[in-house]
Amino acid sequence: MDEVPEPLDHFVLATPDLDATVAEFARRTGVEPAPGGAHPGLGTRNHLIGLGGIRYLEIIGPDPDQPDPDEPRPFGIDGLPEARTVTWAVRTADLDATVARARALGHDPGEIRPMRRRTQEGHELSWRLTRVGAAHPSGVVPFLIDWGDSAHPTSSDLPTVRLLGMEAHVPDPAAIRPLLGAIGVGLDPRPGPERISFAVDTPNGEVVFD
Repeated sequence: MDEVPEPLDHFVLATPDLDATVAEFARRTGVEPAPGGAHPGLGTRNHLIGLGGIRYLEIIGPDPDQPDPDEPRPFGIDGLPEARTVTWAVRTADLDATVARARALGHDPGEIRPMRRRTQEGHELSWRLTRVGAAHPSGVVPFLIDWGDSAHPTSSDLPTVRLLGMEAHVPDPAAIRPLLGAIGVGLDPRPGPERISFAVDTPNGEVVFD
């Protein structure tokens, strides 16, 4: 596994069956993910696991308590045959400036959109992010996220496993490196079929997710 880039905010483990994936994560690691909350209008909800520091894993899937959304659920959830790590996010304190700098370097991270969700305790979290998959459909090029004045999910004392490293594979790494460099991400993808994987240290030993 490679060293994890400093600005990593979170990985996204998307699934067509949230309850089953949460149970499988708990079985493999010995740690139970915490309920996060629902994303109104998107038809999704999530569970969270801290990865140490200001980093976490989001397990996201359909929310049976919401009606089907007008648009497809995010992260390609509606078309997933099984759970997989679909992408990751890097944190920035000034999203507009980061996007402008990336565009000046020839990489457009995509449009910025506001998001929100309500926690299990009833608190509303809000953030802004760039459109997922705008840069590269593989998800290897991360989207950008800015939490602004909102509390970060890791501030809620999440159950935690320690992140050990990550890897990214794409058929043509040379085409991806300039995009990563434009947003200040020091990750060197390896050649191979498109895949993101990460390893965590757990009570059950080292576990790899991809």
